[in-house]
Amino acid sequence: MAGAAPATKPTPPKLDPVRVPVPEEPVAERTGDFREVLHAYSKADAVLEAKRCIQCRRPWCVEACPITQDCREYIRLIAAEDFDGAARVTLRDDPLSTSLCKVCYHYCEDSCVITKKGVPIAIRHLKRAALDFGRSDLVYVPSKPKPQRVAVVGAGPAGLMAAWELGVRGYSVTVYEQEDRFGGLMQTIPAYRMTDADVETDRARFRELDVTFVRSTKVGRDLPLEQLLQDGYDAVFLSVGTSTHRVLGVPGESLPGVLPALQFLTDLNHGRPVTVGREVVVVGGGDVAMDSVRSVLRTCGGGHVTLVYRRGRDEMPADPEEVQGAEKEGIRFLFQRTPLRIVGTSHAEGLVVQRVELGPPDAGGRRAPVPVVGSEETIACDTVIVAVGQKADLTGLGDELDLKITSQGWPEGKRPGFATAVPGVFAAGGRSVVYAMGSASDAASAVDAYLAAKRGDAPTPRPDPFGGEGTFHLPPGYTKPIRD
Repeated sequence: MAGAAPATKPTPPKLDPVRVPVPEEPVAERTGDFREVLHAYSKADAVLEAKRCIQCRRPWCVEACPITQDCREYIRLIAAEDFDGAARVTLRDDPLSTSLCKVCYHYCEDSCVITKKGVPIAIRHLKRAALDFGRSDLVYVPSKPKPQRVAVVGAGPAGLMAAWELGVRGYSVTVYEQEDRFGGLMQTIPAYRMTDADVETDRARFRELDVTFVRSTKVGRDLPLEQLLQDGYDAVFLSVGTSTHRVLGVPGESLPGVLPALQFLTDLNHGRPVTVGREVVVVGGGDVAMDSVRSVLRTCGGGHVTLVYRRGRDEMPADPEEVQGAEKEGIRFLFQRTPLRIVGTSHAEGLVVQRVELGPPDAGGRRAPVPVVGSEETIACDTVIVAVGQKADLTGLGDELDLKITSQGWPEGKRPGFATAVPGVFAAGGRSVVYAMGSASDAASAVDAYLAAKRGDAPTPRPDPFGGEGTFHLPPGYTKPIRD
């Protein structure tokens, strides 16, 4: 009898290095208003782009995602033209999908293996396609109700994620938000990227959960933190974002015409009147600075906008996609300049800056700016927008919590699971929308473990948020998270 034919190895899919172009509003037309800049894929283009994915055995993209979104799976389903399935997978892992498909930093794309040969899969844009062409009007349902209540302080991305995680586990959750709208710092994201309606679309899927939202109530000022525990909440999660702007600390900063970036962006998004001149300087190099330069370009009536940053382009912490967008739109960049003072009599008339050289890297790996003597120059302007960082408003949150304040300003619990020194109180945040959500997911699991122990039960994984069988699990091939 003849021997069996030797097994043949499956032929790996051919790698296509060229991305299907993402539709984009022409530069000449988009800078006069806040129309959307990046548009959605067509259904056919989404399928074509999804077919570029080689479905790696090890899901590098999933490992790079702070919320462990199974993007490999929703891409596979789109390639098979199963948009309903792709939408379900997307919403199963990510309760803020409508928002994130427009503003996520797409760390997944940075880890895509196709980057080695070309342009990574447009993972974020495929998430949007899943929602656009699949059934995305799904509603989350709770598991069996638990007899404990949780208060969540802050309705930003971390607070919303924690409320969802705990709500689908069956807890009764109340979310306290100091503003009259939800989304936290997402409320400062310009409408050409994302709108308030996107946040509300996501929040509407919470409607069957036992999650109550309380607006215009600042815990620590309007409602003491200790009162929450006294009022019967069994645990409290603090998701206090960095809503307070940092100042330059230079002479002239109090002059009319000098605006804090967060207030400028919030006023624009809420339709409040904003007055700027035609020669505008924005100071900073982060995402708020990018949102500010691109937004003020759309409001200054054809004026000129300059960005001043004390390090070089490669050191900018802003999303490279937003930096490229600003460059396309004609923003002038002045690197390695540090502000010394703002000049003017009754109004800002100029920003005096000094050139710097970048010294050796500091403990965090960043090169420290070193002033160049005799290099002062004045940039004529009538508006200065300050975007040099934010910090949390911890009014009324006492020292007994023993919070860790991160280098970027948000508070965290120092103990495992982001627990604070006060039993039952947890705190977390993050440097971006999706990182804040990831930290909140970990903290919510710790809250569940804490409350389960009080009931004498074991903690459980997140259940299927649509009421199906099974619980959250890592996809096949997942080894360890990729975090920078």
